[in-house]
Amino acid sequence: MTNPLLARETRQKNSSYFISISIIGIFFFIFGFVTWLNSVLIPFLKIACEKNNFESYFVAFAFYISYFVMAIPSSWVLHKLGFKNGMSLGLILMALGALIFIPAAYSRMFGLFLTGLFIQGTGLAVLQTASNPYVTILGPIESAAKRISIMGICNKIAGVISPIILGAIVLKGMDQFDKTILDSMDAVARTTALNALAGRIIVPYVVMAVVLVILAILLRYSPLPDLDTDTEDASTSAANTGKKSIFDFPQLVLGVVAIFVYVGVEVVAVDTIINYGKSQGFPFESAKYFASYTLAAMVIGYIIGIITIPKYLKQEQSLMISAVSGIVFSLLAIVTARMQVSGTLMIGALSLPFDLSVFFIALLGLSNAVMWPAIWPLAIDGLGRFTKIGSSLLIMGIAGGALIPLLYGYLVDISAPHLAYWITIPCYLFIFYFAFAGHKLRSWNK
Repeated sequence: MTNPLLARETRQKNSSYFISISIIGIFFFIFGFVTWLNSVLIPFLKIACEKNNFESYFVAFAFYISYFVMAIPSSWVLHKLGFKNGMSLGLILMALGALIFIPAAYSRMFGLFLTGLFIQGTGLAVLQTASNPYVTILGPIESAAKRISIMGICNKIAGVISPIILGAIVLKGMDQFDKTILDSMDAVARTTALNALAGRIIVPYVVMAVVLVILAILLRYSPLPDLDTDTEDASTSAANTGKKSIFDFPQLVLGVVAIFVYVGVEVVAVDTIINYGKSQGFPFESAKYFASYTLAAMVIGYIIGIITIPKYLKQEQSLMISAVSGIVFSLLAIVTARMQVSGTLMIGALSLPFDLSVFFIALLGLSNAVMWPAIWPLAIDGLGRFTKIGSSLLIMGIAGGALIPLLYGYLVDISAPHLAYWITIPCYLFIFYFAFAGHKLRSWNK
């Protein structure tokens, strides 16, 4: 006979788990919606603020470098305020960053846009520092990659949607702002045209700010519980005897590097693809969809991860396969760039622009999908009382999204867009090493 008290307790536990996962899923949707707008902002601000390729990728730099600067302070904020209040603060900071786009658009000051992006990244750093260990700790470590993959679907579905929405607003008719056309205008007409272009960004970011403030208020009064990550079980405590510093954990240090290069290639695959499509001869009206191709491939990758991990593949095995496929797709994108195999892809009644080289860049989304879900639990496994600071260091690794795309932009300016994708190869090689051997290290002496 079923114990009614036990059954009731189980139902309450399952209900609490479902509510917590659902709330975190909403946050991952927000992460994706805000983060992947950069794929549209880079080509938009390149024209509106009259920047070259290298300069335009400071959009990604300003956004992602905030994770490096603010990750440790974020851990302190969460320690002082708790997870829930800290995440509410993160949402408010994101709203403030969005509002800075208003004076930035009116003045067309690139530095002001970058300030708004840095503040938005700061808010996201707080949210990410809280939410990722939340998902990891809410269930068994062996299935953490599966749970994070579910969160990743929320993130990347938002990422598929957001470039299309913002692109439809700010990239419409962008080809009339081609440099040749702008150079043919007199100074007054040129300034007037670019001011009108910059003004397109105001309404979307005001709406974003309002939504973020509303979510911050709702979160403050939500039933999301706080978690205690400062305690550890007996086995973890015994294993960590003598550990004085977070740097005594090789799996964490190497995991930070793996996150750094992974985020770098992920951002390259999404944020460069619109400009790359333009270099392949597509107008902005067509190229604006390409970032969504990459993110759609990531959604497919997450679904594969949910099905296969841990039932058919261990987290580290999936990570190795992903790294190898990333190398293959990068090489194919480079090789096919000059073949100019382009056209229209028909999916039912839907007509989508297609280019073979662009297609292989988009497939990097498939390779990148399970990397974060796999690297994160492998890196923090066994940290115990060091979990919060370890999570903060992993969040600092997101700075790879600031530096690697910037280097890509520099390589484009001195060589060619397709050749710049060579930068992804050593990144995937390191990820393969971490999956194969690096995550197993528990001492630097072995």
